[in-house]
Amino acid sequence: MKILFIHQNFPGQFKHLAPALAAEGHDCVALTLKVDKPVTWQGVRVLPYKLGQRAAQNVHPWLLDLDTKVTRAEACYRAAVEMKAGGFEPDLILAHPGWGEAMFLRDVWPKAKIGLYCELYHLTGYPHTGFDPEFEREADGAEILRLRMKNLNNHLHFPLMDAGLCPTEFQAGTYPQEFQSRISVIHDGIDTRLARPDAKARLKIEGVCDLSREDEVITFVNRNLEPYRGYHIFMRALPRLLKERPDATVLIVGGDEVSYGARPPKGQTWKQNFIDEVRGQISDEDWARVRFLGRIPYEQFLRLLQVSRVHVYLTYPFVLSWSLLEAMACEAAIVASDTGPVTEVIDHDVQGRLVDFFDGDAIVAQVCELMEDEAARQRLGRAARARVQAQYDLRAVCLPQQLNWVKGLMGLTG
Repeated sequence: MKILFIHQNFPGQFKHLAPALAAEGHDCVALTLKVDKPVTWQGVRVLPYKLGQRAAQNVHPWLLDLDTKVTRAEACYRAAVEMKAGGFEPDLILAHPGWGEAMFLRDVWPKAKIGLYCELYHLTGYPHTGFDPEFEREADGAEILRLRMKNLNNHLHFPLMDAGLCPTEFQAGTYPQEFQSRISVIHDGIDTRLARPDAKARLKIEGVCDLSREDEVITFVNRNLEPYRGYHIFMRALPRLLKERPDATVLIVGGDEVSYGARPPKGQTWKQNFIDEVRGQISDEDWARVRFLGRIPYEQFLRLLQVSRVHVYLTYPFVLSWSLLEAMACEAAIVASDTGPVTEVIDHDVQGRLVDFFDGDAIVAQVCELMEDEAARQRLGRAARARVQAQYDLRAVCLPQQLNWVKGLMGLTG
């Protein structure tokens, strides 16, 4: 079977599925903006496509999102036409539609089955909008209209979709009912052979830290440090947390860019904005115990989770981070926000402790309580790993389900 993967940042969410299908003997090809020249990755031929030059034009601000997606869709379409001319005829196209790339592929290959990775549909009611009034973009309700326009990309893709794949029930539940019926909820999968507890773990970063499980370590992880992932809430809790835990080292992982939501004022970063807000409340001695690690290699990231005594995870009602499940797999004691994505994987005081997203005092209180209760940390950590192994393990659960989903999509079940 010939399979074409479409993802602007391949492999993305197809990191495990694509190599597994290639290993089964399928002819797997990926089309992506990520590479400059053809390469082979784990049995998958990865081909580049390029965005064409465009003259500047006036576009209504609410259409900018769709404009960028149509731009990618056109470029991907033209690359697909060249592939077809070269004799490539996929039986199956697996695409992440979030950047618009797959929009016109049915026009190139009308007989191919198309499976889409359905990450999120933008709902306009609370708590999907208005959850954090501090960062509402428009005060006149226009944000709701902008989001409705943003969903045009979803609606342009849905007619192409033979079946959809979504990682969590929360995310699948954002889609209109007529689309949910075609979406299977299967997580991308956590490799619990790698993400596992290690009593002898040591995180050593030259000039930054040298920590083991004997040290009192508090961790906070985002892809980018921004409000959608509660960075502002954590930073505002930090002065009290440092005072309450005078021996703790706080490790903060995340970049300076924006993955989701509002951008900071021009020329600034959310990271520095909230450092500036709280720095005057923290002594130099206490501040020396806070380490911003930026983005770190995966091996270091796992060691960070393995040495963490308490891990804090906060998120708006949005896409669930892989990092939370990886922390759970490492048996971290977790304090997390009581928001929809989190409550799907953590029950309060079973796999972790849940607090109101906005309640910095509650975050500090739960972190401090767990710091003093080793038995509770062990109980929560073991239950957290058990849940990940039972429901989200890559090899035992998720990858077999994904492969069966592909077979079902192609009518190969049984």
